Amino acid sequence: MTDATATAHTDDLPPRLTRLVFHGPLSEARAASMVRRLAATRPGSVLDIGCGWGELLLRVLDAVPTAHGVGVDVSGTDLSRGRRNAEARGLADRVEFAEESAEGTRRGPADLVLCLGATQALSKAEPPTPEALRELRRLVTDGGRVLVGEGFWERPPTESELARMWPGASPADHYDLAGLLDLAVEAGFRPEWTETASLDEWEEFESAYQADTEVWLARHPGHPQAADIRDRLDRHRRQWMAYRGILGIAYLTLVPVTD
Repeated sequence: MTDATATAHTDDLPPRLTRLVFHGPLSEARAASMVRRLAATRPGSVLDIGCGWGELLLRVLDAVPTAHGVGVDVSGTDLSRGRRNAEARGLADRVEFAEESAEGTRRGPADLVLCLGATQALSKAEPPTPEALRELRRLVTDGGRVLVGEGFWERPPTESELARMWPGASPADHYDLAGLLDLAVEAGFRPEWTETASLDEWEEFESAYQADTEVWLARHPGHPQAADIRDRLDRHRRQWMAYRGILGIAYLTLVPVTD
């Protein structure tokens, strides 16, 4: 392969997640409702753990013109997207995107802490949920709010279903919704609002997650990396079909209990 051919193949790889607005099963309608509810508390500071490109963070900052925010993530690519979006919306002077680990972070306490599908960023425990919730209590100010998005079992998965999910999938990977709420209370919160992603939100997310790459693969079946990309897409689709309707996402708006 010539250098020119190698460069061409690098340049024509599929775009990354351009169909996704949020990196999770979250609809525009639900996001708008969340932002209204959270903005009503008038946070002065917002901390987004595992922020990705920080779409919800930017929407909160747009709704609260006096607020400043920090998004923490280890993906430089996602953070760069967040910075570009902040610049385009005139929010760059009120937000920082930091490429760093969130474990033991000193970024808090903040008036509003967001952690959507990223409790694993706060703890190496398996599952991370109990310890992560305690960390979120540490990171939020008294009188503030936490919005956490966390997986839960809609129903107990069978052994056959688990075998087709992610490698090493176990019933212990997640709690049910009642157990998740109990953990939040034990960590020092009261649940102000409990909502769960719908099947429509899941299907939009999972489809958008793969869509760019699926279209690219259909157009580039002979690409040198096509076989690896096809295997990855097919593996993810099979996993999704295994947890579809079984794995849920709960969005909990939590109020810290004060002494």
